[in-house]
Amino acid sequence: MSKEQKNPLFQLIRSLSKSEKRAFKLFVGRLEKSTHSKFISLFNLLDKMKVYDENLVLKKTGSTRKKLSNLKANLYRQILVSLRLNPHHHTDHIQIRELQDFATVLYNKGLYLQSLRLLEKARGIAEEIDELTSIFEIIEFEKVIESQYITRSHQTRADELAVNAKEISQRSLLASKLSNLSLQLHSFLLKNGYARTEDDFFRIQKYFRHHLPDFELDQLGFREKLYLYQSQLWYSFIIQNFVLGCRYAQKLVNLFKEHPELIRAHPVYCIKAYHYLLESLLYLRHKSQMESTIVEFEKLMADPALIRNQNMKMLSFLYGSFARLNFIFLTGDFKNGSHRIPAIEKELTEFRGKIDAHHVMVFYYKFACMYFGAGHWERSVIYLNHITENKDLAMRADLLCYARILKLIAFYELGWEHHVDSAVVSTYKFLLKMNDLHAVQLEIFKFLRELKTILPSELQSAFGRLYQNLKKMEHHPYEKRSFLYLDILSWLESKIGFQDIGEVISQKVRRIN
Repeated sequence: MSKEQKNPLFQLIRSLSKSEKRAFKLFVGRLEKSTHSKFISLFNLLDKMKVYDENLVLKKTGSTRKKLSNLKANLYRQILVSLRLNPHHHTDHIQIRELQDFATVLYNKGLYLQSLRLLEKARGIAEEIDELTSIFEIIEFEKVIESQYITRSHQTRADELAVNAKEISQRSLLASKLSNLSLQLHSFLLKNGYARTEDDFFRIQKYFRHHLPDFELDQLGFREKLYLYQSQLWYSFIIQNFVLGCRYAQKLVNLFKEHPELIRAHPVYCIKAYHYLLESLLYLRHKSQMESTIVEFEKLMADPALIRNQNMKMLSFLYGSFARLNFIFLTGDFKNGSHRIPAIEKELTEFRGKIDAHHVMVFYYKFACMYFGAGHWERSVIYLNHITENKDLAMRADLLCYARILKLIAFYELGWEHHVDSAVVSTYKFLLKMNDLHAVQLEIFKFLRELKTILPSELQSAFGRLYQNLKKMEHHPYEKRSFLYLDILSWLESKIGFQDIGEVISQKVRRIN
């Protein structure tokens, strides 16, 4: 990891816009002159650096490491305070916490009625965006004031607070259970991918049923429904029931359509709801619905009020790019799709350090598949190498497995027979070690291993036999997952019929739709 990634202060300064830097310099001017001078000097020095250099900073500032550490910590805090005061970063969540802080100050000064008025205002905002934790905290604070001091509140106030606290407590407990379930299922999906065996299926089914709390759907609020639909979505994906997954992804999208005022309060959840809806439509090969959903999604992403900070810009790029790439995979237009990769990769570089390694590897796998489909096998191998040679990738063992298999097929297309032989052995050992060797993979290995003994005149028949053997497994509960990562059936059809793989996929989609 580079120094730039290791140093939080340098990262923070690099992320500031020109207006934010200008606002910080005005803000820090309120400090004492000597402190102000030190802050600005260090700030300007780091701002000019392209790569963080600790030794250079020590030399320029004339500080010891201990003094520099303290100065950096103070500067980091002052930048955050400046950003928090910037109207551009104001959100409902920040406003709620700010009002709670102000109410605490007033309470400490003995101005109880003023404190209650601010808490009432904060609670109103929290209720609008269904922020259960904040509502509960505010009610508890109101109870403290009402129980300790005579505030001349109306007589039923104590009863109302007690009832409200109980209701919010029950809702919070249910939301917590559902969010825990959603988090655990999502973690399983990221780490293991889809259920690989019957044992996987029963294990995840048992876990889901055991941890799904009892509830009445018509009594659930926005927050509980959000976590419930997410949990059911992850569960459906893991067991490869994409019809059910599509249904719950649509429920998530519809939840935000029913509560449009909450889109700005929870934009990340909204974007991800569209992302998983589009992904499930890809697996179901619903072209027209996917196309109309992309238009709807991009219209949402064009709202400047929603995409107003760097995090949202990054997520807009991430899921917007996935949507466009996935639609190309659906239609089979790989040649035109491969022309888009350089522009996407350029943006990916600009967001370096903000996008996690998992999503970067998913991009590389999509790039590799795109180039493979376009017939640029050497470029495909370059991106596959980025995945297979990544020693730090702890997530998505399934991605590592299928990257190796796709690389084997790319070696064959390139005519690198010496690479094929050694790669078959190493990939076979890798999959055994990962405990991920299945019938589809065994058939591919068997074919590639026997390639050198097959005469050119017999090659067409050999492709046909492999196709028939794999076709039988296309709808097998645990073998079908292989075809989600690697559309080898379309590749074989292109070999048998002397067609472009993109045209084969395009014909399939037309038949399905």
